[in-house]
Amino acid sequence: VQVVESGGGVVQPGGSLRLSCAASGFSLDYWTIGWFRRVPGKEREAVSCDARNTYYADSVKGRFTSVRDNAKNTVYLEMTSLQPEDTGIYYCAADSLFACGSLQDEYDVWGQGTQVTVSS
Repeated sequence: VQVVESGGGVVQPGGSLRLSCAASGFSLDYWTIGWFRRVPGKEREAVSCDARNTYYADSVKGRFTSVRDNAKNTVYLEMTSLQPEDTGIYYCAADSLFACGSLQDEYDVWGQGTQVTVSS
């Protein structure tokens, strides 16, 4: 049972990236998928939570979108209008409780992270 992130990279300010969170060993259909990031000098923070509804941190609202593809057992984080402050390691995590609101420690499965760097 695991999730694997991919799609990170280097992008200029104002650019876009799409991160993928691919699950194996279980079906994502009724699992909550959270995206988190650790930016330099800060604690890991929640970016989005995708369950029956989808919630976003204020800092990314309107710029980031979580999209599920149940046929591919994958969740994508589509990021637009990226800024240098979005630089960090992005993680996806899966929670068997199909509802947002869990603490980070309550998520069941974590990926290894993918680096996103926004720089000119």
